Amino acid sequence: MAKDKLWGGRFSQPTDEFVEEFTASIDFDKRLYRQDIRGSIAHARMLGKQGIIPAEDTEAIIGGLQDILKQIEAGTFDFSVSLEDIHMNIEARLTEKIGEAGKRLHTGRSRNDQVALDIRLYMRDEINEIRSYLDRLTDSLLRQAEKHLGVIMPGYTHLQTAQPVLFSHYMLAYLEMFGRDKGRMEDCLKRLNALPLGAGALAGTTFPIDREYVAELLEFPEVTRNSLDSVSDRDFALEFLSAASILMMHLSRFSEELIIWSTSEFRFIELSDAFCTGSSIMPQKKNPDVPELVRGKTGRVYGNLVALLTVMKALPLAYNKDMQEDKEPLFDTIDTVKGSLKIFADMIGGIRLNVERMRAAAGAGFSTATDVADYLVRKGLPFRDAHEVVGKAVQYCIETGKDLPALDLAEWKAFSDRIEGDIGAAITLEASVNARKATGGTAQEKVQEEIGRIKAGR
Repeated sequence: MAKDKLWGGRFSQPTDEFVEEFTASIDFDKRLYRQDIRGSIAHARMLGKQGIIPAEDTEAIIGGLQDILKQIEAGTFDFSVSLEDIHMNIEARLTEKIGEAGKRLHTGRSRNDQVALDIRLYMRDEINEIRSYLDRLTDSLLRQAEKHLGVIMPGYTHLQTAQPVLFSHYMLAYLEMFGRDKGRMEDCLKRLNALPLGAGALAGTTFPIDREYVAELLEFPEVTRNSLDSVSDRDFALEFLSAASILMMHLSRFSEELIIWSTSEFRFIELSDAFCTGSSIMPQKKNPDVPELVRGKTGRVYGNLVALLTVMKALPLAYNKDMQEDKEPLFDTIDTVKGSLKIFADMIGGIRLNVERMRAAAGAGFSTATDVADYLVRKGLPFRDAHEVVGKAVQYCIETGKDLPALDLAEWKAFSDRIEGDIGAAITLEASVNARKATGGTAQEKVQEEIGRIKAGR
């Protein structure tokens, strides 16, 4: 019956059974129980401190909430769809346990500012955990870079062989991406970390509450400044979903590289058996299922961002029931990101390199052609002229089935009389890699310096 609801005083008819199920959020928002109880304890302490409720009621509320927390974590708490959400489930159980005092807990607050608080507390905890997973992943990348310093592989543009680079340089490129992802998460925390409790339903409260005291108890550095915005703001969730989408895009790009590198055509790496599966029909197959699945899960994270943007795009101030739809995409994204980061960190640590194959591929496809052009520039030829000379040399190699290092001095002289006997030493793979000594380049000494700089900053 509606009168049995905590909000049922105004209603004379029971809620339709299907409407009750359709509007309930307890199936997914029960994961907020720790944050809901933590927020309620802080609110109760403030109510007692301000003399809004008796001190003995405050103590009874806190004790009751702590008991409920133990019940939930022990798996003995009975969640009810008829009580709609985590807030009402906990409050109803509290009142059942301690009586009239439990009914005083909701003084000076609304479910609107309560849920805004719970989500912020939950996201703060989860973002910090995601940051730790990002650290694990970047540690794996750094270890691979240190372990294989000096291994040369082809670098690509347009997925065509471009110039030789160090495998370690490649790993550090992804480390840069994930470093920016961590920075975006930390930046999201700055705007997330403000206390909305005290905004009430939308206009504040008539009780003499102390929001700053609650913020101190819950470790918020500030309180929100406008009650309307406090209960209707989900920018922090959208910002997180955006940052998560970029993070997943980076994981997806990396997944694509691992998938390509592990093909029989490339054979650059072998993924550990622990992260692959076989075929039900083809006994020779070793499928890179983990990176494929991470690549696929990126799409659902993008979808979650678009879903919440669409929910929020036309909502008038302040709170609307539509905003209940914020939680499932948010929770799904958090779970997906954490799972993807955890499995990626472990998978990267187990990669085995086919060093000879990578080196052979790095030397194919005229990958040192730019080094020949640079050689001619140092001999006094303008770069555009040098570019044309090397282009003709490459065409000659294609026609004769040779590669640039195979040309003898007489053949080189046919393209430019500036080429001398030192051309061979200038276009080895090591010479090509180690000549790129500017900051950010792939020269081994620079990559080694960068590894040291990153380790020193951790």
